[in-house]
Order: sequence, then C-alpha cells, then structure tokens
Amino acid sequence: MYTLQRPTDDRFLMTTEELENKMAVMLGGRAAEHLFFGKISTGASDDLVKAIEIARSMVTRYGMAPDLGQVAYETERGNFLGQPMEGGGRRFSEQTAREIDLVVKDLVDQAYMRAKCILDAKRSELKDLARLLLEKETLSAAELPEPAALREAA
Repeated sequence: MYTLQRPTDDRFLMTTEELENKMAVMLGGRAAEHLFFGKISTGASDDLVKAIEIARSMVTRYGMAPDLGQVAYETERGNFLGQPMEGGGRRFSEQTAREIDLVVKDLVDQAYMRAKCILDAKRSELKDLARLLLEKETLSAAELPEPAALREAA
C-alpha cells in the first residue's frame, strides 16, 4: 500500500512547518509498519531517503536550523550526466558536518515520532480504512469516507 501526494500547484516557497509536515507524511508508511506489524521493512525506504533529503536541505541550504545560524552551508550544484561537477567541495569543518548530521537526524526522528503519534491516535479509523481498501483495492480522495462513516461500515 502507498500514498500518492500530488501537488496542488507549483510551489517554490515552503515554510519550516510545511516541510516538517511533508516529512511526517513521507514517514507515515514506515511508522504504520512499526505500529501495526512491530517491524519495519524496505517498503518505505524511498520515502525515508526523501525525508532525509528535505531535512538536509532545511539545514544546509535554507538556514532553517536556528542553532547553526543563518548560514547556507551548501548550494545547489550543477551536474553533468548525474554526477556532481568539480569545484563543489565541502566548505565547513568536520565539527560543523557532525552538527549538521545531528540536526538532520533530529528533524527526521521528530517527523517519524509525529507520524507515529498521529497514526496511533487514529488506529481504529486506520483499521476500518484498511478493511475498506481490501474490499475496493483503490480509493480516490472523493471516495474516502468520513471517520464516522467508516465505523458504520465496519
């Protein structure tokens, strides 16, 4: 099972809160696996990679880590045939690299815990929705029932 997020419009500006929300959504599948099966599989690995990329960009490109200051540690580098071009190199110390890694880890961990808490709070609705998905296989946004209707159908 997977969730497809389609953009509602082309957006170039996103707030810290919007990026954190996006990471939590991406980590929802991983959190659901852990909550319902007690295990994590490779199924949500691509979403994990994308969430990490968002967190790293927040820290290194957008200056969204207050403890690291209003600094863009990396800029978008051009590439040729999928490979980074020469001259990009890191422009910060090992200590700063470690601090960046820790902040990225914290952002991803917080998004994961947030997703897990939301799913846990909505556990009964999720079980009802899973039953409905087993019956229909695919649901569009328009077909998603309200939470009360899910309980009545079960």
